[in-house]
Amino acid sequence: MRAPQLYGIWQVTFTNPPAGLPKTAVLLLERHGEFADSLSGIVSRDLPPAATNTPGHAAKAALAGDVEDGFVILDESSNNISISGTWNGELVEASCGREVKGVWKDTSANALPDAPDVPFTMVRRPGW
Repeated sequence: MRAPQLYGIWQVTFTNPPAGLPKTAVLLLERHGEFADSLSGIVSRDLPPAATNTPGHAAKAALAGDVEDGFVILDESSNNISISGTWNGELVEASCGREVKGVWKDTSANALPDAPDVPFTMVRRPGW
C-alpha cells in the first residue's frame, strides 16, 4: 500500500472515545504538499460549541503522516503547532483498500498522563 491509495474521504468510528469527543469523525486524506510519498489532510469532528468539554482539541485538526509496510501513521494537530493526537492503523487485508483499523491516542497538553489507546475503524466513503 502506498499513500495515493489512501487519498479520499474516510468515515471514522471510535470505540470508547475520551469524554467530550464524539464517536465519529471524517478524515480527508490528500497528497502532502512537500513530501510526495506522504499524506496530509484534515480530521473533522462534531464538537459542542466552544469545545468546553474537549480542551486541547478542535473541530477541525490538521493531519500529516506516512504509509509504511501496510501501516498508516498520522499525527494530528489542533493548533498547527503541537501534536494533539496520534493515529496508528493497518489496512484490513480483505477490504480491498477500503478499511483501516488501529488506535488513536490523545497526546494534547490536556490529555491524562495514562490516556488509553482508543480503537478506531476507518472506512472509505464511496465516490472518491
